[in-house]
Amino acid sequence: MSDAQSFIKETVSNNPVVLFMKGTAQFPQCGFSGRAIQILRDSGVTKLITVNVLEDDEVRQAIKTYSQWPTIPQLYVKGEFIGGSDIMGEMDQSGELKQLLEQAGATS
Repeated sequence: MSDAQSFIKETVSNNPVVLFMKGTAQFPQCGFSGRAIQILRDSGVTKLITVNVLEDDEVRQAIKTYSQWPTIPQLYVKGEFIGGSDIMGEMDQSGELKQLLEQAGATS
């Protein structure tokens, strides 16, 4: 396992909600990452760790291998890969995402 893979595994294992994204929560660098942050905010998430993949190309590549998912952003809840912004949007509309985030203890 590479250092980047170890970093990813530790990060998603030790935090209730992690979003690997382009940019930061304050300054998303792509529309999909911006949408993902907005969905999480609308769901009431207060405990969120974001990882800016643009700062580390090794992590940017490793996260795609780790999840076997080709695109960013990627949401993890309680160590489990949930999906990208489209899946988050669908889960948000059904109420499933809010429930998942509440169960993870990530909302206020």
